[in-house]
Amino acid sequence: MGRADFPIWFSERVQHMETVLDGFLPESSIVPMRLHEAMRYSVMGGGKRVRAALVYAAGEACVPAGQSVTSAQGIALDHAAAAVELIHAYSLVHDDLPCMDDDDLRRGRPTVHVRFDEATAMLAGDALQPLAFELLAQMPVAPALVVQAVEALARCAGSLGMAGGQAIDCASVGLDLSQEQLQIMHGMKTGAMLEASVLLGGIVAGASSTARQGLEAYADAIGLAFQVVDDVLDVVSDTSTLGKTAGKDAAGNKPTYVSLLGLEGSRELLQALRQEAHAAVLPLGPPGTRLAELADYIVGRNR
Repeated sequence: MGRADFPIWFSERVQHMETVLDGFLPESSIVPMRLHEAMRYSVMGGGKRVRAALVYAAGEACVPAGQSVTSAQGIALDHAAAAVELIHAYSLVHDDLPCMDDDDLRRGRPTVHVRFDEATAMLAGDALQPLAFELLAQMPVAPALVVQAVEALARCAGSLGMAGGQAIDCASVGLDLSQEQLQIMHGMKTGAMLEASVLLGGIVAGASSTARQGLEAYADAIGLAFQVVDDVLDVVSDTSTLGKTAGKDAAGNKPTYVSLLGLEGSRELLQALRQEAHAAVLPLGPPGTRLAELADYIVGRNR
């Protein structure tokens, strides 16, 4: 598969993920109805689904040479991709709360606590997190792989990953961080869940230890790139394009790559990270092309 058909591949995975998530989420007609409505509202709000695409791309890249994804692996990839999207959605719901980033716009719509209320938003996030692990537990693969997947997602979402990165972010408002400190924070806050995405795809496909090392190096690069792009867009884009409040970082006196390196320096860093991501998946051969193309998409996105 060549680069020309990447948009079709990506669009198909995104559309498929929407269908999968719709099927996994409780119907809003089921008691407690308001909670389930809030859960669906937070997840089915038009996200980019990059994390889900990374799961599928890693899974497709890591199946043994000459083989394709089996039916059971395909189901497991659906569960894994949905799990990372649910964790991501829960984190956004909580990040937007008044006690955190205090934002009222997400994906072009009122945030969950604005659309519903703070208590419902908190509970919606609380409910989405265990649902993610329930989906992993139901994957039709070897029990040892299920355990590895659960451990990877828990580690990447916890205090040494996404939640820890958010804690550092909250404590860093108004501080001057070095590039190394900023990289540590965003490697946890943003990069960890992108790492979880590629690792889960690799785990489901039975990736070798060498392949997993390549996936981890790839995730390090795109995780940092994702955050650098966010920082750049917060400065150069507008609220209607982003679907969230533009200029929020500067207004909140948060340390960013743009405030540290400037726009040009940030863009130079992005190109270096893109090259690192490409180099990391080279050992996977042609099956790793989708991951390389996703790195290009992440670096080039406008929202």
